[in-house]
Amino acid sequence: MLIANATNMTRPRHSLLVALLLCGVYLSTASAAAAGAQQGGPAVPSIENSVVKVFSTMRYPDPFKPWTKQAPVEATASGVVIEGKRILTNAHVVLYASQVQIQASAAGDRVSATVAAVAPGIDLAVLQLDDPTFFDSHPPLARAGKLPQIKDAVLAYGFPTGGESLSITKGIVSRIEFVAYHAPVSGLRIQIDAAINPGNSGGPAVAGDKMIGLAFSKLGGDTQNIAYIIPNEEIDLFLKDVASGHYVGKPAMYDDLQTLENPALRTYLKLDKSVEGMIVHHPEKSDASYPLQEWDVVTHIGDAPIDNQGMIKLDQDLRVSFRYLIQRLAKNGRVPLTIVRGGKVLQIELPVSAEHPMLIADLHGEYPSYFIYGPLVFSRATLQMLAGFQGNIAKARGVGYIKSPLVTRFLDPPDADLQDLAVVSSPFFPNKLANGYSNPVGSVVSSINGTHVRSLAHLVALLRDLKDPFVSIEFDQKGGEALVFSRPEMLAATDDILTDNGVRSQGSPDMMAVWQGKTVK
Repeated sequence: MLIANATNMTRPRHSLLVALLLCGVYLSTASAAAAGAQQGGPAVPSIENSVVKVFSTMRYPDPFKPWTKQAPVEATASGVVIEGKRILTNAHVVLYASQVQIQASAAGDRVSATVAAVAPGIDLAVLQLDDPTFFDSHPPLARAGKLPQIKDAVLAYGFPTGGESLSITKGIVSRIEFVAYHAPVSGLRIQIDAAINPGNSGGPAVAGDKMIGLAFSKLGGDTQNIAYIIPNEEIDLFLKDVASGHYVGKPAMYDDLQTLENPALRTYLKLDKSVEGMIVHHPEKSDASYPLQEWDVVTHIGDAPIDNQGMIKLDQDLRVSFRYLIQRLAKNGRVPLTIVRGGKVLQIELPVSAEHPMLIADLHGEYPSYFIYGPLVFSRATLQMLAGFQGNIAKARGVGYIKSPLVTRFLDPPDADLQDLAVVSSPFFPNKLANGYSNPVGSVVSSINGTHVRSLAHLVALLRDLKDPFVSIEFDQKGGEALVFSRPEMLAATDDILTDNGVRSQGSPDMMAVWQGKTVK
């Protein structure tokens, strides 16, 4: 559960107890500063002075009406000043933001900000301010250079729901793991039991006087006191990546592996008791040059031994997935592995990459491509579209029943035959040309006038180049129906349909470039 606080930003009522507690925090901090001044020591910048409140107005894409955006959503969250006169916060706080402002703790003015870099996969973003003089009185918060220990005390700073002033909650570090963030990105994650609530997103978690990570989510449902922060190591990797001005992402391996715990499985593979590691179930690639093969046992990454659950030891009390070391050991897109194949120990260099193309891709902060042809709206299948189906049980079951590629090819990579899935994303626009046809929303186009469709761009090019009097559209699914239209009537009706429905453009810029005659890749 991500914890940016979507709100109408009305002023909540403060209880007397909360006010007294906040006053106590302020007075104790002020007293400490005053004591330091009386002793002649230098003024120590307070942590509170580096924490800011983030105000964001976001307009998310509408995967089922790709020509428009969803209604504006206002959210409040938190952020922290870092080196380079920047603000660090969560990606989900500012993704698709049309306006961002920040406000210092105990300040009355808001400062306009722009999103300088964003990484939805690891949920981090950097903001730059229109007025850099803000940083003259708000210094960066120092970050710890190593992971905290389990049971270390931690304070979570931020602006959660329930009040407008800075909130500080206390807890301990409960767990450190290497887990999936937002597919296909994985990373280290620290679990704490300090209270984290909507609005805490992007606020720092501090141990001693240094930040150890950034709050980004809490576990919902019946759970209590389970909150998560992004540790400094992940933050540092992100900041190093975006220093060039372009976010690349984290290298990873995408092979399908399984554990080596079952005794019968070990006997089947004729493995000595001393062999531990993970079995390669399905290599990412099947070509002969790929260094991993089915039934290989990956025993070491670098010099670190991998146990039968795929874990490595970071210290005496901390085990994490061996995949964590990829981000540390990868050089020039390769990571060293030791494998056992047919009883022989081999050293290999496995190619790793941040890129993991899929037929059904994430929008990654972009708006969807689309093209309108008569009463039909075509778009590219995305993870956001599938997420929309999850909210409609009947539609989700229907997609599965008809054996749609949205289900059967969900995790497939693109190939020469199919680069992406062209799908009807919306119900028919009201028009007599659609009379008698069932609602095709969610159907994946397989062919136009008998020609196989490789992608949305290819579909647009096929429609552009048609000379036939009729347009015949077939879908890749069990059952259903073919759609046949008069091509001249479809072309003639399109402008009126756009006008009647308040649609500004027949397609997204990339698809209009194809429609206007540019070559399809």
